[in-house]
Amino acid sequence: MPLSEHEQRMLEQMERALYAEDPKFATALEGSGLRTYTRRRVYQAVAGFLVGIALLMAGMVAKQVWLSVVGFLVMLGCAVLAVTGWRKAPKPGEQPAAGAAPQARRQGRQKRSMMDRIEERWQRRRDEQGGH
Repeated sequence: MPLSEHEQRMLEQMERALYAEDPKFATALEGSGLRTYTRRRVYQAVAGFLVGIALLMAGMVAKQVWLSVVGFLVMLGCAVLAVTGWRKAPKPGEQPAAGAAPQARRQGRQKRSMMDRIEERWQRRRDEQGGH
């Protein structure tokens, strides 16, 4: 569920206040937290993939088709998690450049405005249905 416009403004104000109070701490939180989270997620996905291989092999040895299917599904799910986690992970030492920040903000505004329009349409439809 997307944040409302008011919630987004409040979040932006809190972020600006954090940067104003302690820019070093804010910068440390910005990059490493996401990087650590995504790295951990990729490692967990790789471990799950190995468990899936073990289940697949155990199913083949025990001649239990359902166990092999479960192993394959676990492998597939973990592969998807690993790939999406890997793509989202920021590169080590990567920080938004001064020139890139306004461009990223503009793209965020465009996405928000599209989401705002979708939310407004949804609210209008809901109001129209509720009124009848």
